[in-house]
Amino acid sequence: MAVIVAVAVVLFVSNKLPVVVVAMMITLALWLTGLLTIEQSLSGFGDPAVIFIATLFVVSAGLEVTGVTAWAGQLLIRGAGEHSRARLLLLMMLLVSLLTALISVNGAVAALLPVVVVTAVRLKRLASQLLLPMVFAAHAGSLLALTGSPVNVLVSEASGDAGSGTFGVFEFALVGLPLLAGTMLIIILFGARLLPQRNGATMPADFSRHAKTLVEQYGLASGIFSMRVRGGSQLVGRSPADIDMKSWPLLALVAVQDGETAKPLRRREIASGDHIIVKGEPDAVAAFARDMQLTLLDDEGQDGAETLFNRRSGLAEVIIPPRSGLVGYEVFPGMVTESGDLIILAVHRAGDSVAGGSLGGKPGRIALQAGDTLLLQGTWKALDVNLTDPDVLVVSSPELVRRQALPMGPGAAQAIVILAAMVVLLATGLVPPVVAGLLAAGAIVLSGIMTVEQSYRSVGWTTVILVGALMPLSTAMAQTGAAEFLATELVKHVGPAGPYALLAGLFVLTAIMGQLISNTATALIIIPIGVAAATAMGISPRPVLMSTAVAAAAAFLTPIATPTNLMVMGPGGYAFGDYWKLGLPLLLWFFVIAVFVVPLIWHF
Repeated sequence: MAVIVAVAVVLFVSNKLPVVVVAMMITLALWLTGLLTIEQSLSGFGDPAVIFIATLFVVSAGLEVTGVTAWAGQLLIRGAGEHSRARLLLLMMLLVSLLTALISVNGAVAALLPVVVVTAVRLKRLASQLLLPMVFAAHAGSLLALTGSPVNVLVSEASGDAGSGTFGVFEFALVGLPLLAGTMLIIILFGARLLPQRNGATMPADFSRHAKTLVEQYGLASGIFSMRVRGGSQLVGRSPADIDMKSWPLLALVAVQDGETAKPLRRREIASGDHIIVKGEPDAVAAFARDMQLTLLDDEGQDGAETLFNRRSGLAEVIIPPRSGLVGYEVFPGMVTESGDLIILAVHRAGDSVAGGSLGGKPGRIALQAGDTLLLQGTWKALDVNLTDPDVLVVSSPELVRRQALPMGPGAAQAIVILAAMVVLLATGLVPPVVAGLLAAGAIVLSGIMTVEQSYRSVGWTTVILVGALMPLSTAMAQTGAAEFLATELVKHVGPAGPYALLAGLFVLTAIMGQLISNTATALIIIPIGVAAATAMGISPRPVLMSTAVAAAAAFLTPIATPTNLMVMGPGGYAFGDYWKLGLPLLLWFFVIAVFVVPLIWHF
């Protein structure tokens, strides 16, 4: 047993092999050495805690896909202002800690990383001064609720297995709040001096003005008007192809959309409520609307981006690659693609408009060539589905653009309701946590926020496999007596000094291991040791387990301590030695809380 643990630690620290490979090697080693049966070795993959952790990734992605996190980012920029560093840090850390409490550290940091980087760019601040504070505040925020970290779930289950009862969903906040308050104070007071002054070489793209950039580049920035067909309009019952624009030389027909779905009209006949989108002079548009009995929608002609890029529909730019099947295919602005879901708004060749969409009449056709760029418009779902065609290369992923540029987009209300329902179920204990997570993840898919394939891609499989593969290690340590032996040795050396010394010893052991290997893997090793030590000393395991959770969250000193530490290394331009400078005072604060405050709340 000792050899397996020692080799595992060396492999984790050396980083020569992927962590999931090391974790699976440990699982196989436990079986090959006869320490566990094959069923016991693989039992972690069916553990409710592992499934619950996987569902949190889906819920997190649902919030990001619907623009809830983008909306939160806009609030951050408005609330922080342009000049107050302290206010920006305070709001950013509060936001990431609250998100972390609900959807885990990895999910919150992944969702807010582009938001914070874009905030740094817009406010002309260095990314290195913001990203580590965000990550470290997320570590503190993970102790605000059961859902904040896989470690929380593990220590709660361990407490229940030890006969002391599980921890409540928000019981962690009793230590999480002082941890977060101290973390924010240390970062605001000392962060500027302890953090480097640089930006990362790899910065995420800013898509906040993506729609405006596209419509300006393709000459659609102004003069785009959307109109709704009235019941008495002469266009009702006519085919879109029969709309004769020759009588309107100052107008060009851009698209005819279904009024309910915002998709290009597939019906042969126009109906009341459908939308007509035209480009031209305001006076000519007003006359056209009057004569055709159309209703102008929200005076949208002042901004083409708002008409073409909104909650229902978006824009995408694609390039025709060499050897594409579309080379030679004739297109024209306003043409509906073969799928019937997208409209070609404009075609550029070498940066210049071609098939120019002449005002009045039908625009000229153009045979596509390799290197041509097309501006497409359609519903967000249609863009996601149709742009996987190998005959085109997408310049910017519509999904990524929507996540950042469209706050509170389609499905945002449903995502918030689903998240709130999951939190209520977790808080009230009406169902086990894994059931609450599965219901929430299922609702994300059934509501159409994400497809099944998107939900698969959203799961952090490295974390899920790591937890599932290493869970049997705790079982093996308990069955072989390794945990009891380590606990006995720990009690022998620190026991005479009392339970506070036990907490201090466990904190140091957990913190050291947590800087070198995954804090989740560390917790899986330390938890059975702590429970056995508490039993040997005749004290409650609850303060020991909570102290372990705090120590596991104090992964501040190295970039390899957690995935989130590593996640910001590139965008923040951090070096390996940048982490410990701010991390050390935070680690000391976590030590104080774990050793001296935890026993005041959960008595020995």
